[in-house]
Amino acid sequence: MQLNDLNLAVIGLGYVGLPLAVEFGKVRSVLGFDINNKRVSELQGGSDSTLEVSQSDLYEAKHLVYSSKPEDLSACNTYIVTVPTPIDEYKRPDLTPLIKASRTIGAHLKPGDIVIYESTVYPGATEEDCVPVLERVSGLTFNKDFFVGYSPERINPGDKQRRLNNIKKVTSGSTKEVANLIDQLYAQIITAGTHKAESIRVAEAAKVIENTQRDVNIALINELSIIFNRLGIDTEAVLEAAGTKWNFLPFRPGLVGGHCIGVDPYYLTHKAQAIGHHPEMILAGRRINDGMGAYVVSQLVKAMTKSRIQVQDSKVLVMGLTFKENCPDLRNTRVVDIVYELSEYNVDVDVFDPWVNADSAREEYGIHMTDNPVPGSYDAIILAVAHDEFRSTPVEELRKMGKPQHILYDLKYIYKAHETDLRL
Repeated sequence: MQLNDLNLAVIGLGYVGLPLAVEFGKVRSVLGFDINNKRVSELQGGSDSTLEVSQSDLYEAKHLVYSSKPEDLSACNTYIVTVPTPIDEYKRPDLTPLIKASRTIGAHLKPGDIVIYESTVYPGATEEDCVPVLERVSGLTFNKDFFVGYSPERINPGDKQRRLNNIKKVTSGSTKEVANLIDQLYAQIITAGTHKAESIRVAEAAKVIENTQRDVNIALINELSIIFNRLGIDTEAVLEAAGTKWNFLPFRPGLVGGHCIGVDPYYLTHKAQAIGHHPEMILAGRRINDGMGAYVVSQLVKAMTKSRIQVQDSKVLVMGLTFKENCPDLRNTRVVDIVYELSEYNVDVDVFDPWVNADSAREEYGIHMTDNPVPGSYDAIILAVAHDEFRSTPVEELRKMGKPQHILYDLKYIYKAHETDLRL
């Protein structure tokens, strides 16, 4: 098969799949497939609720068509899978969306077809978990009748500078010939270039360690912030001083959530434990980062108590709910840990975030958003997400939201140390 022979389909039109489908749709025919009829209708109407793709970009993707009908996949011979790969309540990888997508594709797989996975997985998952499903459903034989590849996604939600086409793309394939073809396919849209890995397992491993490395580094800084707080030293001042050395890494403490950093390490630790290795450093980092919500609340409760502010039945404003600034993405946000932990103290919590869809917050986390926080009504204010709207708010204006005696807790270093009552 040659590059021009590829009839492309992108399976899953979320934060990863839609930008990919749109970029391909600018240069070649592509079917954007999603099982969510509402999502497909929205895109057909020219709007994207994730805000990752602009209306002008959707319009420029003139060769892109959308569908939620599985039978439309029969006209394709190359499938790129971009469905979520979450973890379950026990922190174990949940491959359900990936397996379901593989079944859907398997029902339409034909001799010569290629299936490319972009979803984050542990090393070996493509060939050990997905390929058997494709074989069983299609009745075809791997690397004889059909082929697979893996090209990990590197989407950074809300980032308007580092976009799909200017981030280098790792590619791989189940045979040398297929690897070359997949690399050529992505090279059509990735201006930053590609890196062809020597195997699918190498590409899978490269992806899963990208965010594991960040997770461990942030965990170190989080632990340091806990130590410095006990010593009465301002963490930001320490980091600014240490940052004057050329090779000091500029990580900052905070909540670690989102679709990647708070999830991907569990895929690697799952595989490590399956082969008999206990990954001590990675799991230690996860424990520290997963515990930061409770730590934040414990610090707030201590500060309120010292200020003789009654904690029980108090009113707290949490500013920001998304997992990161300037995007509506609520996936695996750890701000909810703060909200839930405060409720354990019988605190009345208002959550305000201009980026969040109120229905999504209610459906996903049972949180009822506040549209208009009432000035002068809060015993404490927690700045949890560094949206531009919050960064541009003078501290004097923000203080007006609190009662005469209140605590301002800045988790994101938006204000100077002397302007706040607490910082991480």
